[in-house]
Amino acid sequence: MNINIKKKFLYFKEYKIKCSIGKRGITSRKLEGDQKTPKGVFNIKSMLYRKDRIPKVKSQIKKIIIKKNMGWCDDTESKRYNKMIKFPFNLSAEKLWIRENIYDVIIVINYNLRPVIKNKGSAIFLHIAKKNYKPTKGCIAIAKKDIILLAGKINRKTKIIVN
Repeated sequence: MNINIKKKFLYFKEYKIKCSIGKRGITSRKLEGDQKTPKGVFNIKSMLYRKDRIPKVKSQIKKIIIKKNMGWCDDTESKRYNKMIKFPFNLSAEKLWIRENIYDVIIVINYNLRPVIKNKGSAIFLHIAKKNYKPTKGCIAIAKKDIILLAGKINRKTKIIVN
């Protein structure tokens, strides 16, 4: 049971879901800040969600509630690069608790996590799309209703295939 990403669509079982990808397309040579979505086959690590906005999410994958002090390090010089962090944090990191709804549900894609390679890209997620499916900085984004549907159908064996 795989999730396939091809340009502007995500395919899963009988579903064809509109999605957005990195502003500069898909690459097999991902670099930090290049605004490209990495090409490859990836496992799903976990799901993060805002309990204040999504009170109930059904899923077979590990669920973590996003708290106001949570972030994801994108500083290539940090020992915490491409890992979840807690604020205050002295180096560059992306806040996970934001006003916009794009991070209400985040499915963490197992990209550059073990081992972490500096400058190979960080915070590659499947998350909620902006209006009009505006391109991402490298993530994959789908509608809120679609990510909630997907979360209830995927498991630890589900692979995300970006080609």
